[in-house]
Amino acid sequence: MDIDGDEVQKGKVNVFLEIKRSSAMFEMNFQIEGMVLIPCDRCLDEMELPVESKNRLVVKFGKEYAEESDEIVVIPEDEGAINLAWFLYEFIALTIPMKHVHPPEKCNKTMSSKLKKHSAKSADDEYEGEEADDISDDTIADTTDPRWDTLKGLIDNDNN
Repeated sequence: MDIDGDEVQKGKVNVFLEIKRSSAMFEMNFQIEGMVLIPCDRCLDEMELPVESKNRLVVKFGKEYAEESDEIVVIPEDEGAINLAWFLYEFIALTIPMKHVHPPEKCNKTMSSKLKKHSAKSADDEYEGEEADDISDDTIADTTDPRWDTLKGLIDNDNN
């Protein structure tokens, strides 16, 4: 299927479709199982993601094409046909979680090391090796960005 969608570019899925026909509509029940290749959010390498979904689509006949809801579509009576490719793409894309990353230790090592090198550190990260009891509040306060000191002074003036 050739769909211009960003989320899923490659993969292999099996679609099982059961169609129930009545005089006024077709009820389609889809069962989708397979695997898609998507970029890892952390290292950008492709990763395999299993997908599995059950969906329902009701197709009715009417005067013009309309999507009445997520599950109900009206197609013109004179056409009498519907292309399911986009619906299949949407069913698959909706199974993909917002965050998709490789399992631990499976990311591209080069990219992971560059990410760690350029990621911002918080004050807590700088003291990972030291015992928390040995760190005074003054030590942490000394590590703050001096640009914030001026802003803190404004807050103190407003409170007085």
